[in-house]
Formats: sequence, structure tokens, C-alpha cells
Amino acid sequence: MRRDMFLKSLAALAAAGALPVSAQTASAIKMMIPANPGGGWDSTGRALGKAMQDSGAAATVTYDNKGGAAGAIGLAQFVNASKGDPNALMVMGAVMLGGIITGKPPVGLDKVTPLARLTSEYNVFVLPANSPFKTMKDVVDQLRKDPGSVKWGGGSRGSTEHIAAAMIARDVGVDPAKINYVAFRGGGEATAAILGGNVTVGGSGYSEFAEYISTGKMRPIGVTSATRLKGVNVPTLKEQGINVEIGNWRGVYGAPGITAEQRKALIDALAKTYKSKAWQDAMEKNGWTPAWMAGDEFANFVDSEFASMRATMAKSGMI
Repeated sequence: MRRDMFLKSLAALAAAGALPVSAQTASAIKMMIPANPGGGWDSTGRALGKAMQDSGAAATVTYDNKGGAAGAIGLAQFVNASKGDPNALMVMGAVMLGGIITGKPPVGLDKVTPLARLTSEYNVFVLPANSPFKTMKDVVDQLRKDPGSVKWGGGSRGSTEHIAAAMIARDVGVDPAKINYVAFRGGGEATAAILGGNVTVGGSGYSEFAEYISTGKMRPIGVTSATRLKGVNVPTLKEQGINVEIGNWRGVYGAPGITAEQRKALIDALAKTYKSKAWQDAMEKNGWTPAWMAGDEFANFVDSEFASMRATMAKSGMI
């Protein structure tokens, strides 16, 4: 067979999903990051892309940041531009579920293909270094006096830090509907607002604030985990008498309309990446908890999380 005919036949087989998984492994990944640079999804997407290349799961990775509406804007673009594309990935997580619940966008996760959950992470609440408050008790005391005077800064409406703020208010006897939550389009904007003292208290995944905490530019006052985070000397909310525990997780979806074989090839590529030294190093560096879950198990998990989060948000007066 002539070389050009062979290559055409190979391309046709790949398009039809008829090649073995090893031959279908995506070589030119297009990574949708539905957030602005500087936040958790951005760091996750770029760390994943680098690890895919380092592990040989992908030859190249390009990135497209499209922030806003808790990821709904990026999700809509991903759905519209990537239909049937076996090389397209989108990072997402619990924040997107919260945004869909509160924002009710026209495009939901039912339009895309669940692949795998990668990590879990808990939130930390911090104060600007020059804040007159020193502890979570100081914040709560002020919250009880005048809920609107405490400006909570974090990710989009429906983010885990937003839900946690509402849960804190409810637990300490304050109407969650009265909290003054300032939503930012990306982690970089939220960080700048906290460092500049433009919000009273900020919340995000610990890894996003770690360098500012270590240099004394932010003062951590509580984490949302059940027990203290490994290697992190910050009290939990529960230790401080606030019965709030909530985690964040991040995962990956594929494009709408891909075949079962193409989905399996992407999951296999992600599994290979997940086991690689590059990804393990990224998780350790960022303090991410390993949380691998793939395929239909992950899809069922997302459905369960959506229902649970909706119930929590309703109880906290957010919807």
C-alpha cells in the first residue's frame, strides 16, 4: 500500500474509533480552563497539561482560559467549539456545580463527557496581614453585630468558599442571606483584593494562598477540613466551635459527542498521567489530596454531589 493511502486509511480508522486504544491516545490536547489565570482551575489545568507531556500521554498541550460565571462561560464555549473532538479536555470541579445551581445557565454538564476526578482540597479562610481582626472568633463577633460589614472574598457565586461562608453564618446564628459575599472571576483577582485589604476575609484552596501565608502577607484563621491538614498549623472551623466541613474537588470532562472508544482512550491517557512522577510531584507541591475516580463512577459521583450541594445551599439560604 502506498504511504499516502496508508496514512489516509489510518486517519479514517482513528476518526471512526476503530484503532486500538494505544494508537488513539491524543497527541495534541486542547485544554479548556473555564477560569481566569491564577486560580485553582488554572493551576490544575496547567499542571495536568505539563504532566501529560512529561508522561508521554500527550505530545503537545494548548490552553484556553475563559473565566466567568463559575465556569459556565467556558463550559458553553467548550460545548459549542469542541463537539466530537477526541483531543479536547476541560478542567472543572465542585465550584462549577455550585455555579450551575445558583446561575442556572443554559448549558449544563449533561452536554459534556465525564472522564475523571483528580484531586480534592479543603478551603482556608485568611485575613489581610494588616487586618484589625486576628482570629475567626473576631470575624464571627463582627458578623453577629453587623453581617453586612464583613466582606467575604472568594470565587464565583456558588463556589465552595461561598457555600462555607453561608454555612458559617448559619451555624453562628446569622441569616445566611445577609452575608456580604464578593465574588471574583479568578483566583488572581481574589488574591489581589485580599492583599489590598479590599475584603475583610478571603477564602480559597490552601494551595492558592500558601505562599502568602508563609511570607506573612495573609493570616490563616481556619480550614474547612474535619481534621487539621497535614503539615499545616491552622485550626479547623470545628476546633473553633463552628460545625462546618466542606471540601473542594477538581476533575476533567471531555467534549460532547465523542465515542465510547475515544472516551476510554482519554481516561487511559489521564490514568497514565495520574501515575506519573510529574503529576505526583504537582500534587505534593500544591497540597492536593489524591482523589482518582474515572468513567461512570465519576459521572455518578457528580450527580450525587450536585444533589447534596443543592440541598446544602438551600439549607444555608443561598437558593
